[in-house]
Amino acid sequence: MDPARRRALVNGAIAAGLTLVVGLAVVAIDGGGGGGGAPQPSASPTPSSHPTIGPAKAVTPDAYLVWIPQGLPKGFAARAAALPQIDRVTSVRQDNVWMNRSADATGTAVDAPAPYAIPIDAAGIEPARFASFLPQPYRKTVAALGPNEGILSETSATLRRLGVGGSLTFAGGTVKVVAVLPDVLVGAQELVVDAPTARAIGVTHARYLIMRAAKGSAPTDDQLRAELLPLLPAGLQYPVIQIRAPGETTYLRSADLVLPQENIKQRFGEWAGRPSVGRPGFLEIDPKWVGANIVTTTVPILGRVTCNRRLIPPLKTAMRQLVSQGQSSAVHDYEGCFVAKFLLNDPSASISHHAWGAAVDINAAENPYGAIPTQSPVLVKAMERQGFIWGGRFIIPDGHHFEYLRPAGKA
Repeated sequence: MDPARRRALVNGAIAAGLTLVVGLAVVAIDGGGGGGGAPQPSASPTPSSHPTIGPAKAVTPDAYLVWIPQGLPKGFAARAAALPQIDRVTSVRQDNVWMNRSADATGTAVDAPAPYAIPIDAAGIEPARFASFLPQPYRKTVAALGPNEGILSETSATLRRLGVGGSLTFAGGTVKVVAVLPDVLVGAQELVVDAPTARAIGVTHARYLIMRAAKGSAPTDDQLRAELLPLLPAGLQYPVIQIRAPGETTYLRSADLVLPQENIKQRFGEWAGRPSVGRPGFLEIDPKWVGANIVTTTVPILGRVTCNRRLIPPLKTAMRQLVSQGQSSAVHDYEGCFVAKFLLNDPSASISHHAWGAAVDINAAENPYGAIPTQSPVLVKAMERQGFIWGGRFIIPDGHHFEYLRPAGKA
């Protein structure tokens, strides 16, 4: 679809008053991804080597979240910080970087996936400014973050089987783990480093802002959006902004409605791979992981599907419910599930959850990316009941896209 057509469709959706939440894309064809009131973090065990920092239960920082599909335009953060109702702003860079090796505090290798590497969802921050948004017990630890040092989220530490003193090695250098913090304090990023280290290991794209209102000011989402939209440069392909007021989302990060990558790994398994040399925007994933986790089977209505084995049960249940209700005609075509690719086939974007076989595309021909969705409400309800999130609710609508969000029946 040409850019002018996409802009017209998005602007039409906004003018129509649709409730559209979410951002970066996730589709086998050309998808879009998400952000909105995020799922609650799942409990995860903590290695005994983790330091005890602050209270036993952390809560999401009391701050506004602002993000824009495809990243923050140059100079946007400074313009936002100048608004009179805003007291403080920090910009966060976020990218997937490829870990070649990890080691524990003794230097013993934990992961060495050669000839592949493991994608790590990493963030680059200004330590002192970022720390000022955190509860007091955590500020000193984050503010002290230095070059070649990193903080893991608790979930990431469990996935990595690492604690303080461990290390992660990338093409751009080795990062030593100096702390492990609750997921909600670091936006469920797998790794947090300072800005110079981020640049060295390949974290380069400014993705979102964290903001605090000036004393006595508490703008609503709509009020803040009205102030921020004029600050966007002309010519943006998607001139939309997602804003979450304090308490409206669990994770302060871009695409805040869909599961963070670390939670996708928890649920569907972690793979090693690499960007495809011959197919930009696509990935090569270790065949051993594919063989152990990706299956081809028959699903009612859809026929033969190739998905992660853990996605098959809720997908089958949703389709069986349509059959039992006499609503099989709600599905007109099925476009795929497991596709090893980046979002929008863009190598600079995050990795699509299709790369874990954790998303499906249905009725794509009549619900193209960016268009006002025409998806059957019956289908949407059946999928959401089984724990999927519908892409028609994304800030840039992706009406044919459904991806795993939570166990069936969980609100």
